[in-house]
Amino acid sequence: MTPAMPRLALIGHGFAGRTFHAPLIRSTPGLDLSAVVTGQPDSVRAALPGIHPLATPAEAFADPTISAVVIATPNDTHAPLAEAAMRAGKHVVVDKPLALSLAQARQLRALADERGLILSVFQNRRWDSDFLGLRAALGSGLIGRLTHLESRFDRFRPEVPDRWRDRAPAGGLWLDLAPHLIDQMLLLFGLPRTVGGRIAAHRDGARADDWSQIQLDYGHFQVSLSASALVGGGMPRFAAHGTRGSWLKHGLDPQEDQLRAGQRPGDPGWGVDPRPARIFCGDMDGRPVPVPAGDYRRYYAGFRDALSGKGANPVPPAQAVATMAVLETAVDAAHAGAWLGLPLSTDEVNAFNEVRSPA
Repeated sequence: MTPAMPRLALIGHGFAGRTFHAPLIRSTPGLDLSAVVTGQPDSVRAALPGIHPLATPAEAFADPTISAVVIATPNDTHAPLAEAAMRAGKHVVVDKPLALSLAQARQLRALADERGLILSVFQNRRWDSDFLGLRAALGSGLIGRLTHLESRFDRFRPEVPDRWRDRAPAGGLWLDLAPHLIDQMLLLFGLPRTVGGRIAAHRDGARADDWSQIQLDYGHFQVSLSASALVGGGMPRFAAHGTRGSWLKHGLDPQEDQLRAGQRPGDPGWGVDPRPARIFCGDMDGRPVPVPAGDYRRYYAGFRDALSGKGANPVPPAQAVATMAVLETAVDAAHAGAWLGLPLSTDEVNAFNEVRSPA
């Protein structure tokens, strides 16, 4: 380790911290995961030899050798922990969503600007193989002029687990999966004109939403975002329809399953999806179109470069504020049964447009 290598503290060693953040940070050259805040220090010592477990976030905030903290804790703790970290002078990565409300997201953006700190949101699915394939297909004009795009993130979990992710107000499928779906569309197309749709709870004993169908109106084309805990399979992850044909991709990017299975970034076959997309031009069978390999390390490589001043924040606060605006507006639109515009100021729209660029 060189003296200039940034030292990071991971707050939380539950599913997100253990499965995603710890292995990705440790696989990214130029970053040093030096501490983990956890209530289970023995599990950290077993899983991450040489990593120092801390009992409280305050210990990480008070350590002058730590440059940045990564927040991988329940959703309702994201905003207060990010605020405390920045007030202690730390750069911050927050697992999605940045906050539980647009007001909180705005406050965090303002604090990061005031303190001159990097505040970034972990939107790893910008580097999914299926999404990279979709971007390539749209950019090449393969389907002609886009008219309708469907993006789905489905699961089959008919039993309701007893965990915070399935309890309102901090849990629910909308806050869990929609930040990914929305972020991808904002990256591709920018801000929609209006938002509409429905959000519901369908499972027996559900304590939070577990189904949603949201529409983003872009005027000359439409985007449908869907998520459900009761889809057993068969639906495409993406379906892009245009004047020359349709591009469909079934199956999720393999990186989460690879991480769960103990594989590590850089292992042979990392991020390679053997299931191609297919292009249909009025026929039933279509033809296969390979998709690029995904690599979530690109997020942390971008964060590393931002820390050193060699690159831009991979997911800056202006983008996170816009995502939060769509998240909140969709809930309001569902309750009202109406199409609603985004409640973003001119400054927020301009800030989003300034940083929106390909990942």
